[in-house]
Amino acid sequence: MLFHSFSFLFVFLPLAVMGFFTTAHIGGRRIAILWLIAASLFFYAWWNPVYILLLFVSIITNYLLGVFLQARERHRKSILFAGISFNLLLLGYFKYANFFVDTLDALTGIGWNLSHIVLPLGISFFTFQKIAYLVDIYQRKTVPAGFLDYCLFVAFFPQLIAGPIVHHAEMIPQFKNPQMLRFSSENIAVGLTILLAGLAKKVIFADTIAAFATPVFAASARGATIAFPEAWGAALAYTLQLYFDFSGYTDMAIGSARLFGLHLPSNFNAPYVSVSIVDFWRRWHITLSRFLRQYVYVPLGGNRKGRVRTCINLFVTLLVGGVWHGAGWTFVVWGALHGTYLVINHAWSGFRKSLGHAKTAPSFLGTLAGRTLTFLAIVCGWVLFRAENLASAGSMLLSMSGMRTGLWNELIIPGAEWRIGAACIVFLLLVVWCAPTLQQWMCAYYPAFDEQASEQTGFLQGFCWSPTPIFALALAIVTILSLTFLTHHAQSEFLYFQF
Repeated sequence: MLFHSFSFLFVFLPLAVMGFFTTAHIGGRRIAILWLIAASLFFYAWWNPVYILLLFVSIITNYLLGVFLQARERHRKSILFAGISFNLLLLGYFKYANFFVDTLDALTGIGWNLSHIVLPLGISFFTFQKIAYLVDIYQRKTVPAGFLDYCLFVAFFPQLIAGPIVHHAEMIPQFKNPQMLRFSSENIAVGLTILLAGLAKKVIFADTIAAFATPVFAASARGATIAFPEAWGAALAYTLQLYFDFSGYTDMAIGSARLFGLHLPSNFNAPYVSVSIVDFWRRWHITLSRFLRQYVYVPLGGNRKGRVRTCINLFVTLLVGGVWHGAGWTFVVWGALHGTYLVINHAWSGFRKSLGHAKTAPSFLGTLAGRTLTFLAIVCGWVLFRAENLASAGSMLLSMSGMRTGLWNELIIPGAEWRIGAACIVFLLLVVWCAPTLQQWMCAYYPAFDEQASEQTGFLQGFCWSPTPIFALALAIVTILSLTFLTHHAQSEFLYFQF
């Protein structure tokens, strides 16, 4: 069931919300939590009911491992190792088995092959959540949650399929808060606004601009020579599509959770205005960056073991992030590329520090240069992320460099449509570079877990969102436009479903 489907928006979600507050009123917290777990499992089973069993086995196994970790003083390290191994082996089989076997067959020609293994939706996301839970119990940072709270932590439908990657310390205390069970018109207004803004990002922005990226990348995969402007157009279009698609999903997840009085963490903070790659990873897929930092980078030694070791740790951490995204060499190289970016960024920061410039505020031109260089590096990286294979990615990057010049009269997208696409790209670039984020617009209403309510200043003062008739009218117009796009265009899945 897709977030941007009529069945979700007009049937499942309203029934889930009404059922939750009704059961809370009649039966109390326990029954309400059971209702929400049942609704979440139904939501997950909509794609493939068989994988409900996999989710059950994973939840029960990790819950028991957490109990054992807390109860036993001996063999705790072995229990943790068993828990992490169980989760990674499960993820490895479903996500990487075909990739490893195919790669081995290509190298050796031994003729091995596996029947196609269907990737269970959300397994990459909830695997990381459960590993973090076990590690924190092992480190005595938390104690095992009640079984129902743990089930809801893992299975809560807004974040189950594609995140944000929530942390138990953020969610389980909210499940225990009596305020969650009380219907709030403010939560409904805020949640619907965020939900519908995310819907607009997906169906109006992401799906529209995708039409100017998909044909070009597909042609490149077939071996076609791509013209220089079209290669850049496709790369920029995908850069925008990925951001609006994934941030749109995240907004819909945050908005859906808010209807139940729950706050999910934000996952994006204007990533394309980053002044460096380090800054980018503080702003892009924030919850993944947080997990990689806390559970990969820090255990490797972080920055505590010298400059060379720090660079190695940065590289390995981003390589893990690349592999997490998908079973393919393009993701491996993409992760290695961003690891290299971070090493270069770290070396540059060290050089500036040695010159005494580390605490000097950058000039306007310096900031502009940093943002431009960072954005171009990100766009080139997304070509690897999107391409069907390394050969296709290399071909696209060569075209973008001007070393392979296609002819204008051989454009994959006809001239008139290409000009429309260029106009859309320019408009959406202005949006991501200049427009306030949704969290900034709604700053007075505590839009996400890690964002406190605050008063806006400057340009936005007086224009911040509030539950008033004028904003309700604007939201109604955006909603009608979004539903019109849904009605007249083929429905596409969210991009991060494949990860």
